[in-house]
Amino acid sequence: METRELLLRAGLEVFTEKGFSATGIEEILGRVGVPKGSFYHYFDSKEDYGLEVIGRYGVFFARKLDRHLLDPARPPLARLRAFVIDAAEGMARHEFRRGCLIGNLGQEMGALPESFRVRLRDTFEDWQARFAACLNEAQRAGWLAPQADCAGLAAVFWIGWEGAVLRAKLERSARPLELFADFYFAGLPKG
Repeated sequence: METRELLLRAGLEVFTEKGFSATGIEEILGRVGVPKGSFYHYFDSKEDYGLEVIGRYGVFFARKLDRHLLDPARPPLARLRAFVIDAAEGMARHEFRRGCLIGNLGQEMGALPESFRVRLRDTFEDWQARFAACLNEAQRAGWLAPQADCAGLAAVFWIGWEGAVLRAKLERSARPLELFADFYFAGLPKG
């Protein structure tokens, strides 16, 4: 694998566990086994590197969402639940050490470069739009009430979901994810 790709992958791993501020370049280089000069050959700064890692994670996670939310074999609300189950299983695979990179960095925003704010917000908005599209489909199929605000419901999901991910890391348990999902789905205005 190309060195640049290895560096980005290592950043995804470390930042989802420890965050950006608590991670030094040396730790990333140690995981990959390359000298410091190699890092600066590919990235102008740690900030530039962080922005690339955010972009990479956003694309990766959007594909994960699409795999569930665009699945024509399932009804729309079942697609949303399938995402929740898959995400919980992913956290369990990593023993709840890793969370959502975007959520982790959002919690660090006071210590991060200001350039991260727009990138993080845009990523959340992209995920919310994908979720809202699936909710709109559920609404058109009669599973949600006609007056349901699908964009608002999508925003509420991501606000609550990120909190549940944080709590799952803290408790090293899928229970917060399950509790939030059950509450969210029970509260949807049914058609």
